[in-house]
Amino acid sequence: MKQNEIMKMLYEVQHPAKGDRNIVELGMVEKVETDGSRVTVTLSFPKHRDPLAEYLIGSTKAAIIRHIPGAEVEVKTIVRDEGAQKHIGLDLGYEELENVKYIIGVASGKGGVGKSTVAVNLAVALARLGYKVGLADADVYGPSVPKMTGTENEMPQAFREGEKEVIVPLEKYGVKWMSIGYFAKPEQALIWRGPMACNALKQMILQVRWGELDFLLIDMPPGTGDIHLSLMHDIPVTGAVIVSTPQAVALADVEKGVNMFRNPGIDKPIIGLVENMAWFTPAELPQNRYYIFGKDGGAEMAEKYGIPLLGQIPLVQGIRESGDDGAPAALSSGPDGEAFVLLAGKVAEAAKGLQPGKGK
Repeated sequence: MKQNEIMKMLYEVQHPAKGDRNIVELGMVEKVETDGSRVTVTLSFPKHRDPLAEYLIGSTKAAIIRHIPGAEVEVKTIVRDEGAQKHIGLDLGYEELENVKYIIGVASGKGGVGKSTVAVNLAVALARLGYKVGLADADVYGPSVPKMTGTENEMPQAFREGEKEVIVPLEKYGVKWMSIGYFAKPEQALIWRGPMACNALKQMILQVRWGELDFLLIDMPPGTGDIHLSLMHDIPVTGAVIVSTPQAVALADVEKGVNMFRNPGIDKPIIGLVENMAWFTPAELPQNRYYIFGKDGGAEMAEKYGIPLLGQIPLVQGIRESGDDGAPAALSSGPDGEAFVLLAGKVAEAAKGLQPGKGK
């Protein structure tokens, strides 16, 4: 591999906040080094940290790996400050969370249970009840909040405040939204190692001007990996809501989530369990319930682990359609919307017994 060949690949890495100009044109590629199958790229940033730094690092790796599968790619970063060079550090504090009362993680033991759907609709339902709400999409590998809220073509703004950059969340449906998906093109895969994803996640939460909030929901990635551990250690999470379906295979993974939050090294209270797709209700027969994934599995699992069953969300075609259309089902007055409003009420009530985070 020749250095000029690598440089050509990096023309594909565009900076979303710079009119889609690529990092080569912007003069951000400081150095390219090759050694066999190993590629090292050094990116330079201005004195103040770029809020998209982690996105650009991940995109740089992805661009090279697309052309050279199996390549070992390392991306280094330096800051140019009056001729001096130093490594970028993510020394972000909790200043932007000072006016956030409760930080709630929405988690699931496995993918495919509708966790993001529940998180987005719970946020909208809490706003309907009069609470000030924000949601951070921490599912860095599969961000879905932009699509589900109809904000996928929008771009959060950033501004400089003293020595730091601050990102302004988007606002819609009475909720403040932030997602790594706003900074990545829908078709672009985010190929990040765990630490890079964790740093991007921290930026999506700690570098955002949330303002005064009653609830900040964090839509966590499915599973129980290093991103979850980093989140629990680096973010003052108040408690967690676990989402599952009645299926035995999904409920088996609930145990992993419960054990993670109850691990002595994390020790975060579990607010309760949400049973999603609890039954199927056809629109033309709203009183009918068909338990196609099993019945009362969530209730039995909640009782087994001594956690409240916060709600049972029906499988209604409108929930899927509204999510695809960017209008959350919680906005409606139908059975799906009412189910989310009831869930929001229970979450708000349960939060009163929790110790508030870094805010009030």
